[in-house]
Amino acid sequence: MTAIKHALQRDIFTPNDERLLGIVNVCKAGKKKKNCFLCATVTTERPVQVKVVKVKKSDKGDFYKRQQTWELRDLTIVDAKDASKENPEFDLHFEKVYKWLASSTAEKNSFISCIWKLNQRYLRKKLEFVNVSSQLLEESVPSGESQSVAGGDEDALEEYQELSTREEQDIESMMEMCEYAVSNAEAFAEKLFKELQVLDGANIQSIMASEKQVNILMQLLDEALAEVDTIEGKLSSYEEMLQSVKDQMDQISQSNRLIQISNTNNGKLLDDIQFLVNYMDLSKGHIRALQEGDLTSPRGIEACISASEALLQCINVALHPGHEQLAAVNQQQKLFSDLRDTFARRLTNHLNNVFVHQGHDQSSTLSQNSAELTLPKHSPLHRDLLRYAKLMEWLKNTQREKYEGLSRTYVDYMNRLYEREIKDFFEVAKIKMAGTSKEAKGKFGLHGSSGKLTGSTSSLNKLTVQGSNSRRSQSSSLLDMGNMSASDLDVADRTKFDKIFEQVLSELEPLCLAEQDFISKYFKLQQHQTVLPPLAQPETEEADGSIQSKIPPQADHRHSLSSEKDMVRLMMNKIFQSIEPELNSLIALGDKIDSFHSLYMLVKMSHHVWTAENVDPASFLSTTLGNVLVTVKRNFDKCISGQIKQMEEVKISKKSKVGILPFVTRFEEFAELAETIFRNAERRGDLDKAYVKLIRAVFMNVEKVASESQKTPRDVVMMENFHHIFSTLSRLKISCLDAERREAKHKYTDHLQSYVINSLGQPLEKLNHFFEGVEARVAQGVREEEVSYQLAFNKQELRKVIKEYPGKEVKRGLDNLYKKVDKHLCEEESLLQVVWHSMQDEFIRQYKHFEGLIGRCYPGSGITMEFTIQDILEYFSSIAQSH
Repeated sequence: MTAIKHALQRDIFTPNDERLLGIVNVCKAGKKKKNCFLCATVTTERPVQVKVVKVKKSDKGDFYKRQQTWELRDLTIVDAKDASKENPEFDLHFEKVYKWLASSTAEKNSFISCIWKLNQRYLRKKLEFVNVSSQLLEESVPSGESQSVAGGDEDALEEYQELSTREEQDIESMMEMCEYAVSNAEAFAEKLFKELQVLDGANIQSIMASEKQVNILMQLLDEALAEVDTIEGKLSSYEEMLQSVKDQMDQISQSNRLIQISNTNNGKLLDDIQFLVNYMDLSKGHIRALQEGDLTSPRGIEACISASEALLQCINVALHPGHEQLAAVNQQQKLFSDLRDTFARRLTNHLNNVFVHQGHDQSSTLSQNSAELTLPKHSPLHRDLLRYAKLMEWLKNTQREKYEGLSRTYVDYMNRLYEREIKDFFEVAKIKMAGTSKEAKGKFGLHGSSGKLTGSTSSLNKLTVQGSNSRRSQSSSLLDMGNMSASDLDVADRTKFDKIFEQVLSELEPLCLAEQDFISKYFKLQQHQTVLPPLAQPETEEADGSIQSKIPPQADHRHSLSSEKDMVRLMMNKIFQSIEPELNSLIALGDKIDSFHSLYMLVKMSHHVWTAENVDPASFLSTTLGNVLVTVKRNFDKCISGQIKQMEEVKISKKSKVGILPFVTRFEEFAELAETIFRNAERRGDLDKAYVKLIRAVFMNVEKVASESQKTPRDVVMMENFHHIFSTLSRLKISCLDAERREAKHKYTDHLQSYVINSLGQPLEKLNHFFEGVEARVAQGVREEEVSYQLAFNKQELRKVIKEYPGKEVKRGLDNLYKKVDKHLCEEESLLQVVWHSMQDEFIRQYKHFEGLIGRCYPGSGITMEFTIQDILEYFSSIAQSH
């Protein structure tokens, strides 16, 4: 182990300025026995760094290489596994746990002892030794190798001093002079001793020769001491003379200091007097303005504003310590307090009178017979009151209670004013809407107030179909009475309603924004956070369910709300508490007149909500319109549900043909109207969802009615209605219904083909039965060219069957078929020619099939049908033209 230690020190640690103090031969526990060495080293340079190095023998040669290094300060736990028994295993806890198996227990104990000593000597950190014998942890252990490594080497390191360059040169020159010094050290030492004796004798002689010079030096020192005594005497006399001058200068300095203190005190007193005069004095003009100033004229208001600002500065002046004890200061403060109270009382009374007067002023109230649907503008009042904005801010900072009282008074009286104006405004709007409804009722012959100009009238719930002509006449009558389709009068009435509703919203929006802007500026509520003034408790929630923001009592106000933006919104809620109920009432009236009005209202209300939220999402206008938008959306959903319910309640007559179902026509009208209204609208998604619900209901109820129809074949009902639906969706190009458009086309095509096949049937019945027998024989294995030898299917039998179907008979059968199809189909869709053309194609297909069988089964017989394809085309064409 000693040889390995010296080899490691020479090859690995000496080049890195390190010294090896402890070593143990180990291998990893539980794995293949790959031996390596754990070395405890210290650096030779200060500060000393202590490391644990893992050294491994290279695979390519006999030299060793450093594999891994840990700092001793990173070591946290040393676990020896067992303190009572000999166990070569131990663990070192660095960033993770390393498990080792030493070659012997003695090496393990020596290495652990070395680590403990190095920690005690250099680090002094809290290092935990687990399962380690207390004998190993004693600082001085007189045991072999570990002490020599960790103790002696360190002491030698501290006692060793490296030779300086000059010392090396002197030793080298001396050894050059004595070349035999290396070979004969005793002779060299004896020579050096003799030379030292010679030098000692020379030194003694030199000292004895310098005795005379020492005596002369002592004499000079005695003379110098005598001269120093003379100088000290003179200095003493000078000091006595200066002492009297010093006393006089001290007296002068004391006098100057007292004069300086007096001047300083006088300056401070003058500064205080000037400060009090400058900041605690209010001019007579300002006092007169506060006591008697005119609060009605612009000049008087400006004077009061200047005086109030000056008074506020005097009240808020920061007095120096001790000023409060001055009688003049107390007198001025009392004067300022009296002026503040007096002016605050005058200002409050004046503004209260302004609010009361405006609240009772009915000159701006709308008349119910007014032709213009407009709200009065309050900009003159706002302009007049904004002149007092600075005075309101002064009142807010000085007399909080009076400021709160004014805010309550303003809210109460403006609430009464706006309530009258808004009520009159909405009455005019309702009259105009009702006038539109009455005009429409007069034009259509409707009576009573319960009839709605929509597709939701009760008369549509029990429709009957009375035949082709009666169906069209009844459809026209229903459109006139209650369906409100796409007639010019309906469009005009709905457009007029849309304009009225838009004008209502356009009038309310600037009114609310102007009032909110005024409140923010007048009551100074937009600049910083303050405690909110309390407002009166609002009335109970309206019976119609409109949402009203309740203002908490005064005791809860100061704790629950801290934002002045919330204060503005609460004041707006109180002032305009009638807007939301009136809007809901107007919406209910519009929905009662025509449920399709909900489409117009949804688009308009959504646009105004979007605009308001862009300005201020938390504003009163945004919140109120958002609440009303919920009601409008609910009415829109109710309108859609009503349309679906009507579809489900439609009944058909058992004695007349069906044609285009009324709810299919109403869906077309609804889609045309909705596409016009929702063009570039924000709530397009709501309409798309409604489209999907409606079209699904239409599909389901068309199939239901078709299944219940007795007079008209099911395929005809499905074909005509799905053709109408497909045409409508193709014309309107509604993107969200592309799948339904394709489905409608598919259903129309399938039922057209089914109707053609079922109606055409087997026009050449006996010929069909004959060739079915031929095909059956072929299917049984009879060759086609041998079928003519069968007794039941010979050529004579074929000729007999063909003679039964001359061209004239075929034409008569087709003419009867045309009349039958004409009775089934309605004129609205004009599908007769389409169906007739499809029947022609199907008949020609069957004809070609028969001719093909004759050609294959009766070759060379010369047997042909008694009419040709050209004859068939002429039959179909002439029949169509004759009808």
